[in-house]
Amino acid sequence: MTRDKLSVLGKAAMFCAWAWLAAPAGILLAQGAPAQAQAGADWMGLAYVGAGLAVGMACLASGVAVARIGSSAIGAVSEKPELMGRTLVFLGLAEGIAIYGLIIAIMILNKL
Repeated sequence: MTRDKLSVLGKAAMFCAWAWLAAPAGILLAQGAPAQAQAGADWMGLAYVGAGLAVGMACLASGVAVARIGSSAIGAVSEKPELMGRTLVFLGLAEGIAIYGLIIAIMILNKL
């Protein structure tokens, strides 16, 4: 691999890492929220930020993954049309990253 490709893969990995780190942090913020309810509603804003970060970063990571896998899939299918089913499976796995972020956000918002 060239240095350029490694740089792009590193950026994509950072998006994925942020999505995986932001989601549990948001859940932890939302779980500690009822104990702080008497002190004020400051925790609610943090829970909304955590939910937004979970969805936003997961969608960014999913977009990067779909862009890479989609372009590779088109190249593979143009050479071997029988690979179409396999490439769709890989695209579905990449879309699962965004769905994971949405599920985490729903879990955070249900704790409020």
